[in-house]
Amino acid sequence: MKGYHFESKPVAHPDAIVSGPNYRFTVLTDRLIRYEWAHDGKFEDRASTFAINREFPVPKFQKIERDDEVEIINEHFHLSYDKKRFSPSGLLCSFSAKITLWGAQWRFDDAATQGDNLGGTARTLDGYDGPCDMGKGVLARDGFASIDDSKSMLFDGKGFVAGRLPGDRIDGYLFCHGHDYKAAIRELYALSGNQPLLPRWSFGNWWSRYYKYHQDDYVKLMDEFHQKEIPLSVAVVDMDWHLVNDDRVPHAGWTGYTWDDKLFPDPGLFGREIHSRKLKITLNDHPHAGIHHDEDSYQEMAKFLGHDTSNKNPILFDPTTPKFMEAYLSILHRNVEKVACDFWWIDWQQGAHTKVPGIDPLWLLNHFHFIDNAIDGKRPIIFSRYAGPGSHRYPVGFSGDTVTSWASLEFQPQFTATASNIGYGWWSHDIGGHFGGSRDDELVTRWVQFGVFSPMMRLHSGDSRWTSKEPWLYRKESEVVVEKFMRLRHRMIPYLYTRNVLASTEDEPLIQPMYWLFPKRNEAYEVPNQYFFGPQLIVAPIVKPRDKRTNLGWVKTWLPPMHRHVDIFTGTVYDGDRELNMYRTLAEIPVLAHEGSIIALDANPAPGNGGLNPEKFEVLVVIGRNGQTSVLEDPADDSEQVKKESPSSGERGSLLQYNQEKGELTAHVTGRTWTFRFLAITEIPKDLKVLIDGTDRTKDAEVLIEKFPATPSMLVHVPYVPDVEKPKITISLGPDPQLSVLDHRARIEKMLLDYQTEFDIKDRIWSIVDDRTSGINIKIGKLLSLSVNERLTEPIAELLLSDSRGAHL
Repeated sequence: MKGYHFESKPVAHPDAIVSGPNYRFTVLTDRLIRYEWAHDGKFEDRASTFAINREFPVPKFQKIERDDEVEIINEHFHLSYDKKRFSPSGLLCSFSAKITLWGAQWRFDDAATQGDNLGGTARTLDGYDGPCDMGKGVLARDGFASIDDSKSMLFDGKGFVAGRLPGDRIDGYLFCHGHDYKAAIRELYALSGNQPLLPRWSFGNWWSRYYKYHQDDYVKLMDEFHQKEIPLSVAVVDMDWHLVNDDRVPHAGWTGYTWDDKLFPDPGLFGREIHSRKLKITLNDHPHAGIHHDEDSYQEMAKFLGHDTSNKNPILFDPTTPKFMEAYLSILHRNVEKVACDFWWIDWQQGAHTKVPGIDPLWLLNHFHFIDNAIDGKRPIIFSRYAGPGSHRYPVGFSGDTVTSWASLEFQPQFTATASNIGYGWWSHDIGGHFGGSRDDELVTRWVQFGVFSPMMRLHSGDSRWTSKEPWLYRKESEVVVEKFMRLRHRMIPYLYTRNVLASTEDEPLIQPMYWLFPKRNEAYEVPNQYFFGPQLIVAPIVKPRDKRTNLGWVKTWLPPMHRHVDIFTGTVYDGDRELNMYRTLAEIPVLAHEGSIIALDANPAPGNGGLNPEKFEVLVVIGRNGQTSVLEDPADDSEQVKKESPSSGERGSLLQYNQEKGELTAHVTGRTWTFRFLAITEIPKDLKVLIDGTDRTKDAEVLIEKFPATPSMLVHVPYVPDVEKPKITISLGPDPQLSVLDHRARIEKMLLDYQTEFDIKDRIWSIVDDRTSGINIKIGKLLSLSVNERLTEPIAELLLSDSRGAHL
């Protein structure tokens, strides 16, 4: 198809190839091997959905060939093959990495030697009330993983796709990276393509509901969010934007491209109203039923395709025909886009088969819609299901219709983190659930908290009148928390957008399982719901109901050996390298920043719609170790600040660095107003200095201490900085400053006050906490000796044991 060609380099260097009449091995890198077998000796050099680039520098390796065997050897692997059709006895690979006591060996198609694969992701969560099979990724605890690419769709190099050659063929890839998990992911992206850069607005809150909205009601709802200072970025319109249950529709109604004139009497006005509120629009599309005679674009499509309209026969959905796909995109969808659609929600649910064996319609839709969305020069985005390895090139992922249950919520953090093992970094879930279940305000609140700390935040619900997710429809306790977290999501867009850029350029998915950084620690594999949210934050969502006696939810966590960690919501300082249960009120979940973390936020407590570049920044800083971060901004942002300051293309950026030895934070910034919040600092250093370009501005800065119930921290409000040759802000705390040692007695007293239990138990617990003479070990021993349920004593012990420096308190 003209205009739909994409860059690929699918042909490997000849010197990387070891081949024979029916076999071919390609040593792509020193730890990545392609293995092929073909009954007729015809091998595949076209790009596949999984492998679009095989042109790598040739690594060093030895080839040893005998009449009945070939060996390929380098410092990482030793492959042996008997020159027959691939089999477990004839094709094997041993590895030099010391992963297990007994070594590691892979044999072709042998389940017993496929390694302890750490999983990938699934096409959809439709129909699952809890865990599902997450398939295979490129990481395994045994140090090797294979991906079968034998049946995937191919690209013809001319802008369209093709099926595989018929007959007995095997095409696979063996990743031999040991426990260097990040290296495996880098080579996955090198082979399969990078994650693309998403538009900044996509990281805000999405509103989604399967519901027959009238256009005036939808706009009114958006205004109600605005009046309540709850920001949004994307307005999702489910299938009822088009004609569905109408006498004019000659089929089931799921497919449609003609606006419902009863619900959307003026769709152009609807589009203008939504866009004027700095929101983007995505429309739901079920394309499987084709284009029927009732559609506005039927005649234009038929003329382009030479389709006979005399009997009003429908134009069948046939994505394997280039001319149909051209008309499908440039006529059918473009006509709707001109009215009110920024990108499409491709809701394909009709299986993986087309007229051409091996061509999956979901792959076709994702690929061509994504490329088509970029034709006018904007950063492309679609919203669709996962089609298989390589799908990370087409974000954002729609995980399907979610059952409203605690079991669904409990599985989603693990599901999301594990997807990074196959490079899939941008899942969007039905936050709060789509169907089934019962009213549970606590469940929705915990789900929103996870959604805010997940790749994409999309509130969603079904068409029941009782399930809509407007925060003000819930009990006050939940309403307040949900609104607070939705505002926080937009405040985090500077952090999220920066991670988006680095995910694309440095092959670092936003969410990473704990074992990526700590592959040799068993504890890292035992907390599948805990993950890194960028390199600065560890998130452990609470996914079970709270205890009715304490009013606290809890989650098992493991704090890695990264010195100390500070919870950004409570300010609690925790020693690293330990397992513990963390307890939180409904208003909090554990989100921890390790020493040396620097996290940039929008300083506006209630940011506006659209996720625009902020005019004021608030930066969280955790002292104790050296740290560094970038804050990247989007030049495509339509905010006045960027129009004024950044007429050129390319990301604007600020660089922030912290030196622990000097106790000095330096920020080379892009002007505007900056506030720095030093977490867990409870006293202003007597020698604190604030400099701008070397000039002492300490007297002009506002410095204050905030204590509980807010996170205990020191705020430094720096005077306005104009954007003149990237001014340098310096904040000096004095040599080698340390996090404050916090006294948790006031927090524990407040916690005990809320306990719904016997006063006697409260008195006995408090007498232990308030004992000023006993050490921490004695206090913990006394707590254990109370012989009460651990849900009553563990929240107390968590705080008493959090920071070993406070053992005397």
